[in-house]
Amino acid sequence: MAGFYQDCHKPEECLVQDHLVAEPAAWYVIHAHSRHEGKVALALQRKEFEIFLPRITVRSRRQDRRLFLQVPLFPSYLFINTVLEAVVYHEIIKLPGVVRLLGVNGRPSPVSPEKVESIRAIVESGRPYYPWEYLGEGKQVRILHGPLAGTIGMILRRREKKRRLLVAVELFQRSVAVELEDEAVEAYS
Repeated sequence: MAGFYQDCHKPEECLVQDHLVAEPAAWYVIHAHSRHEGKVALALQRKEFEIFLPRITVRSRRQDRRLFLQVPLFPSYLFINTVLEAVVYHEIIKLPGVVRLLGVNGRPSPVSPEKVESIRAIVESGRPYYPWEYLGEGKQVRILHGPLAGTIGMILRRREKKRRLLVAVELFQRSVAVELEDEAVEAYS
């Protein structure tokens, strides 16, 4: 299925050619050019798309002054919630700064809503969080108590009475980690 939409010159041809069926809205990952995430998000918001661009506050690297900047938690990536029809796909992909929609075999693949909601819960929790190197192993758990109750992730490691919860988005091999008190978790499969 390589070239899912790339072979279509007119969105109407894609609708006929690929026999797209309207499906419910889903979350997709947009790969943007480096440092264009905000511009892409703003352009999509102006077109009334639901966008999620998680950010983290970092200290500026400039030595002459102390500034704190809001930078994307996942550089070059942002989430969009939409019904991905051919017309919508072309509207997204033609925006300046957009590289592609992530997927498998050239076809955009949705991200599970649980993953997006887990990242959103971490960002809004008020607890310190930071990017973490993607890891494919570990036990998946669900937090039972506290402000992150219901969040799904994996235990990265345990330090004295602290746990690190890692929420991984396998589609683009990025993760976010948050330090938690020794809150109760249950196995999640």
